[in-house]
Amino acid sequence: MCGIIGYVGGRPCYELIVRGLEHLEYRGYDSAGFALLDAERDRFSLVRSVGKLEDLRRASNGSAERLAGPTTGIGHTRWATHGRVTLENAHPHLSGDGEVAVVMNGIIENYVDLRHRLQDEGVVFASETDTEVLPHLIRKHYAGDLVAAVRAVLAQIEGHYAFVASHVSEPNRLVAVRHECPLVVGVGTEETFVASALPAFLGETRDVIYPDNDELVVVDADGVTVLDLSGEPVVREPSTWEGSEETAEKGGYDTFMLKEIHEQPAALWDTIGSRLGADGTVTLDGIGLEDPTLARVERVHIVACGTSFHAGLAGRYLIEDWARIPVSVEVASEYRYRTCLAGPGDLVIGITQSGETADTLAAMRVARERGAHVVALTNQTESQATRDADGVLLTRAGLEIGVAATKTHTAQIMALALLALKLGRMRWAITEAGARELAEELRRLPDAIEAYLESPAPAAVADVAAHFVERDFFLYLGRHVGVPVCYEGALKLKEISYVPTEAYPAGEMKHGPIALLDEGSPVVVVAPDGHVFDKVVSNIQEVRARGARVIAVATEGNGEIASHADHVLWAPRTPALLAPITTIVPLQLFAYEIAKGKGLNVDKPRNLAKTVTVE
Repeated sequence: MCGIIGYVGGRPCYELIVRGLEHLEYRGYDSAGFALLDAERDRFSLVRSVGKLEDLRRASNGSAERLAGPTTGIGHTRWATHGRVTLENAHPHLSGDGEVAVVMNGIIENYVDLRHRLQDEGVVFASETDTEVLPHLIRKHYAGDLVAAVRAVLAQIEGHYAFVASHVSEPNRLVAVRHECPLVVGVGTEETFVASALPAFLGETRDVIYPDNDELVVVDADGVTVLDLSGEPVVREPSTWEGSEETAEKGGYDTFMLKEIHEQPAALWDTIGSRLGADGTVTLDGIGLEDPTLARVERVHIVACGTSFHAGLAGRYLIEDWARIPVSVEVASEYRYRTCLAGPGDLVIGITQSGETADTLAAMRVARERGAHVVALTNQTESQATRDADGVLLTRAGLEIGVAATKTHTAQIMALALLALKLGRMRWAITEAGARELAEELRRLPDAIEAYLESPAPAAVADVAAHFVERDFFLYLGRHVGVPVCYEGALKLKEISYVPTEAYPAGEMKHGPIALLDEGSPVVVVAPDGHVFDKVVSNIQEVRARGARVIAVATEGNGEIASHADHVLWAPRTPALLAPITTIVPLQLFAYEIAKGKGLNVDKPRNLAKTVTVE
């Protein structure tokens, strides 16, 4: 969850560290801090604060002279797991003598046992965190070689983590390691960065090294060395990140979330890329299965969490309809603890935008151990999911900074549509003519959404939202492909506006949820054109009979829906099975406008972080 950064080079690093943390703040913003190695005084200059990065800058006021010199440092922005949100629990954490400083993202699962052992040896802890065992352990094993000390500690700790360590006796060196949590290295001219994610240093360098699990990154003033756990060098050449720095900035929009909503057409186009031929053929080179083997897939299992789970639900309709293959969609945090029935002949798709979601990674491993072919559907190259899987299906949505996922969600559904079309053609469930028609519709989608976003429609969504800003409960209903849209639309509203919201298949409404309605209750109904439209209209009548106010999400040009709803949010016209890509856009905007109307920070919703790397 947390964001970490380290720097070694020739420049004073205070501003580089803090600015890097500001770009990582979406990963956590309960507290923040940095430790700069003051070589002249043989000590760390440690500054920490509770709250956001602006609070850390304020806490640094008055220390300008002390912070101006150091050229080696580490920083951290925290999403609290172990330990309350307090100054004592903020990172970095130091050893008792102040000689070792550490920042970490992740969890040390056996920290309680390690903490007790260290306490028995006389170590006094200053925090409640699991991270603090690291500086004490490193200090215990330090004998003049930070690399050797870190290697010794790795043999003792269990969990999933990425951390960076520094020692006052080695002022131009950092040692970093990752185990199932993200870590990237930025290579500059006579300077090096290590961080949780690219935005931390994109303004300084585009040359990036992606270390693998359990590889030690040794950063010295004159360069980077990557070692395996035995201490042997590993060749890891830098690659150049081709994206623009603007993708990590707001680009003129008020918020990252709004910017990323408007980036969805580009994300969809890039996800399609050269994969989709005009004749309906689909090329997915990275999934790790030859076409004849893919054609013999017996079942598809999708495992995911949160927004990615909702994309999986939408993908189920596509795969089952186009390819006639049974699909199960499972919450990864539950799947990993059930009896796994996946096996040889099954395709398991783990969907995780970050490629680092702990529960999804664990579910993928369970399925792989059972002999299933596992494909990672992710937005991040070189992520843990891509390493754990047999194959990879990348979305190409670009960096997504807003915590509430938008463009990565629709890109995930597009990627699943491409897979469904490929499976359908290979199994002869779709004719050549049908494949050409579907290819045309998929290619039309990005332009349709772009036209929608450039039309007066978003302003109309804002007008409708203004009527409901003060409401304290919403019910979302839909049928068929409208169900995953309801789930995702309701999640967006909960995530960024903190309004209690329920989402149900409309046919289930009479089995309990209708009791929640009273006069004026807002009910959002996803009602695109399709074979269940008349059924949805019947459900609308049922809630209106209880005095509810209906906000319908409907297909542009539908002449009937306005007579059944109090308000209509229009969505671009598309074939019914592709409606989850179009109908979610007005609901993203609706949630956005409700939250903005409440004066909330939509990019940094409370208690949430962008990447869930803990169970």
